[in-house]
Amino acid sequence: MFIRIGYDIELTLTAPTALIYLLRVHPSREHDLLGPENPNLQPGLVSTDYFDAFGNRCGRIQVPPQVSTVRLTHQAIVYDTGLPDPVHGDACQHAPEELPTEVLQFLLPSRYCEVDSELLAFAWSQFGGSPVGWGRVQAICDFVNQRIRFDYNQARSNRSALQGFHEQTGVCRDFAHLAVTLCRCMNIPARYATGYLGDIGIPPVRYPMDFSAWFEVYLGGAWHTFDARHNTPRIGRVVMARGRDAGDVPITMTFGPNALTRFEVTTDEVL
Repeated sequence: MFIRIGYDIELTLTAPTALIYLLRVHPSREHDLLGPENPNLQPGLVSTDYFDAFGNRCGRIQVPPQVSTVRLTHQAIVYDTGLPDPVHGDACQHAPEELPTEVLQFLLPSRYCEVDSELLAFAWSQFGGSPVGWGRVQAICDFVNQRIRFDYNQARSNRSALQGFHEQTGVCRDFAHLAVTLCRCMNIPARYATGYLGDIGIPPVRYPMDFSAWFEVYLGGAWHTFDARHNTPRIGRVVMARGRDAGDVPITMTFGPNALTRFEVTTDEVL
């Protein structure tokens, strides 16, 4: 199957600044694109591409003093198998001493994932008796899916996993942060992921299209996709970036005052 992906994002700025964005398809999915990605940056701005510490492809723009509005637009077609997220129920859990060195960072606390908090004791009391490995991660997804109520109007960019646990409301990033934190509490490496996930294979939802957040865990020597918000394998997931939490993978970030004046995301199956 083929999926049309894209965005139209506009920011209003009050001063010259640097702007970074993580809006390209992740390098692991670049071979699925029908053509190269060429974001359109208005008004006539030039982007410098680079790779961050997590292997994500990023863009950097220097916004000059005479520019007060920056608009980023792009559309592309990406090939997808049309299959739901794989399920590997027999994937085993590794003891921390068996993990590759590069995976250990995904056991540690991070900005929005407070492993060193009351969630540590809670996780062991709640999930200590669950089957290790895939079954334990699924138990965590089941819990988070029931604990947090999705509410687009309650989105907040600085809500942490612990706050989401207590407030019991949020959006997909809050589901992912809490699930990541509980997995790390149980010594299961977990990382945050963001990208495209359209209403493919499901009835259309009433919320506006947006980028999505989910998470991945390291089991059986490989990374596997889980989604605590939807809590079911989905079709058409296209990853853009991965990191310890949302702080590592901002869609856009400006180093100065700004306002988001336009935000549209496209994720449609091409018939």
